[in-house]
Amino acid sequence: MIEAKEESFIGKFMVLKGAVRELWLIFGTKVLTITAYALVGTSTLGLWLSSDLHLNDQHAGIVIASWSSVLTIFTVMVGSLVDAIGIRKSLLAGFGLCVIARFVMSFFSAQWIALPLGLLPLALGEALQTPVMVSAVKRFSTTRQRSIAFSIYYSMMNVGFAVAGWTFDKVRAGLGEHGHYTIPYAGFQISTYQTLILLGLLFTIPNLLITYFCMRSGVEATDEGPKIRPEEPKYPGEPFLRAFFLSCSDALKEWKRIFSSLWAQPSFYKFLAFFGFVVFVKLILYHMYYTFPKFALRELGDGAPIGQIFSVLNAVIVVVLAPVVGALTQRFSAYKAVVIGTTITALSVFFMAMPPALFQGLADGWLGNLIGHTWLGLTGPVHPLYVAIVLCVVIYSIGESFYSPRLYEYPAAIAPKGQEGSYLALSMLPYFVAKFFVGAISGFLLAHYCPAEGPRHSQTIWLIVGLMALISPVGLILARRYIQVHEAGRE
Repeated sequence: MIEAKEESFIGKFMVLKGAVRELWLIFGTKVLTITAYALVGTSTLGLWLSSDLHLNDQHAGIVIASWSSVLTIFTVMVGSLVDAIGIRKSLLAGFGLCVIARFVMSFFSAQWIALPLGLLPLALGEALQTPVMVSAVKRFSTTRQRSIAFSIYYSMMNVGFAVAGWTFDKVRAGLGEHGHYTIPYAGFQISTYQTLILLGLLFTIPNLLITYFCMRSGVEATDEGPKIRPEEPKYPGEPFLRAFFLSCSDALKEWKRIFSSLWAQPSFYKFLAFFGFVVFVKLILYHMYYTFPKFALRELGDGAPIGQIFSVLNAVIVVVLAPVVGALTQRFSAYKAVVIGTTITALSVFFMAMPPALFQGLADGWLGNLIGHTWLGLTGPVHPLYVAIVLCVVIYSIGESFYSPRLYEYPAAIAPKGQEGSYLALSMLPYFVAKFFVGAISGFLLAHYCPAEGPRHSQTIWLIVGLMALISPVGLILARRYIQVHEAGRE
């Protein structure tokens, strides 16, 4: 009877019953982490650089490219460090750095302060969160719980994006696109975009408290039951600072050892090739972060609810769909699910590559009324671009529900025991090129095809993005026999 229940649809989710509390803490902190990240590092970042730091499209794009690349480099570097110092300490360090960085970005608009003392440490703080949390999901879930745990984790991530997208639009609607907020009792003002960054800071502080007071060290969920191996001080009796620096030195040596050993594993090269193909479909997401906000505001006008159009709609669909897809495709290998998902996702962007006039009939009908008037609260005729964007996001979100959760599962499933953090961090290595490329090219694409003033050919941007994204499913299918690696727990 128990087996039948677990094979039912509801039973697939019931495998999380009895999971260690740390898994649920990771789900909760992930919501806050992504809300804070999305309020700063996605839609707001490019607008903050141009509006508050007075950078043009090209220079803002270069800064975004540099920051994204540094974030990826830090992620790769700290992955093996996480294996050496543990999940709890890594999270505490990451949350603490993000609090400091967001404070600087919230209250300083001078480039020489905001960039090196705000944006740079933010990259390190974020790097100490994503691979750590993914590693934690693997550490805090059993083999049977793994697929559902990663699907729930991915859903929580999208809850954070939905909260951030809704907040992004509400703050801009209340203060104006280039308005100001007066700090109570302080008597000075910060801009609309600095206000959004300050809210990101406020979402980060609870994570510090939750991790410090509620998360235990040395917890691991195994198929035989949970195990706790409390972390013992490596240097008992030593002064705090000396013990800290000795521990850092040991961690760096361990990082060097683990990192060096990875390149001796033949499967590791196949693993990198897999993520090298996936990068091309991920270009869509980075363009939605860095290119889409300015594109949408220039085509639809200041104040357009761009947070709801992408972040909220995408997140709501994925939150609902990802666990369902995860349950229904539990028997699929992560590789197969990624092929299906990247195909759907790559095709979605071509909706925005079409001339908006093709959607005029839909915009004038019930769909346009539903999107523009009922949902977004617009007045007057609905611009057909709203319909194109919504159709793109809906199809994109369906594809994302198939492949993105499994991108977290795949490295965790194939990594040797004890090297999960290294594999998860190094799975970000191919994204280094993608982030730098998108960040650098976004400003030039906007300046050339969608300038603030002058003639525009905006659809060309998305045609280029769509054609590049198709490389992912085509490459994964053609190279499957050469790069697919056995996943633990699957035949």
